[in-house]
Amino acid sequence: MTGTPFSEAKPTLSYFTWAFIVTALGLLLGAWLGWLSTGTIGGMLAVFFICAVLAVLEISLSFDNAIVNANKLKDMRPEWQRAFLTWGILIAVFGMRIVFPLLIVVIAAGIGPWQAVVLASTQPAEYSRIMHDAHLPIAAFGGAFLMMVGLTYFFDAEKDVHWVHWLEERVSRTATIRGVEVGVVLIFILIFAKLLPGAESTAFTTSAIYGLLTFLVVEFIGGLLDQSQQTLSAAAKGGVGAFLYLEVLDASFSFDGVIGAFALTDNLFVIAIGLGIGAMYVRSMTIMLVERGTLQQYRYLEHGAFYAILILSVIMFCQTITHIPEVITGLGGAALIGVSLWSSIRWNRREADPAA
Repeated sequence: MTGTPFSEAKPTLSYFTWAFIVTALGLLLGAWLGWLSTGTIGGMLAVFFICAVLAVLEISLSFDNAIVNANKLKDMRPEWQRAFLTWGILIAVFGMRIVFPLLIVVIAAGIGPWQAVVLASTQPAEYSRIMHDAHLPIAAFGGAFLMMVGLTYFFDAEKDVHWVHWLEERVSRTATIRGVEVGVVLIFILIFAKLLPGAESTAFTTSAIYGLLTFLVVEFIGGLLDQSQQTLSAAAKGGVGAFLYLEVLDASFSFDGVIGAFALTDNLFVIAIGLGIGAMYVRSMTIMLVERGTLQQYRYLEHGAFYAILILSVIMFCQTITHIPEVITGLGGAALIGVSLWSSIRWNRREADPAA
């Protein structure tokens, strides 16, 4: 594939070398933390198991994230691809899995960053309570942002490949109406705001509007930055703006996993290990998808990912009203991507042998 920093296609397992290394180190570190905190073999194995489950949870929730990342990365210049896959993953692992939960506690509890670290270390139950109390605005913000991501893909007048043809073709035609996707998101916000009591309704609406505005601001800034780069070089593609977009997108995908992780453990450091392992697999899957040109080979794979994003956004809104197990979110998204992959394979076979 031209224009990428990657080498020729290689064995599938080789893409996951670093992910396997991080998995081994992370699970060993988790076991060590379990031994330090409990002093028993049972406690050590329990923490080891929780780290493994969190990693699987993160991977299951992030199939669509990897596909969307690859969709954007394939058009980026090599230096920006490398930047996202190095600095971007550091931000994803350390920023979203460690700094983000601490920042929530800093803001919600009105304490300093160091006090938040101490609270996470010495009073994990209180730390967990603060995180759960902040769930509503986080879910509203992330849900609105991800809904815009999903709708923008389908509300595209130039989109000519349709998976659910009868639906996507009609949606694509309505994309000529200016701001139609914003209107759809606002309708969802109004519906869910009506279902929540007074103070919660206000918090939900405010946070969701911020999520919507964040998407629009990132798109606007990204367009300006990339346009200025294109002025300098006609070959410039997907620079600062695309990098910024991917980082905010990664953050939005992380909300659900970070909050859901507290259902398994109150220990911030165990959560960081488990979700960090999962994030490395997302990076590996992204590299494999871009290098092998998988999105070009399987024409409906992107569709499945963006449908999964739309469902995830609605689930995040629903979670402001009632708890929905993360396993449903993860399996639902994985199932959609699996069906889209199967549909792509069938289409490829028909093209190769029209008589089949």
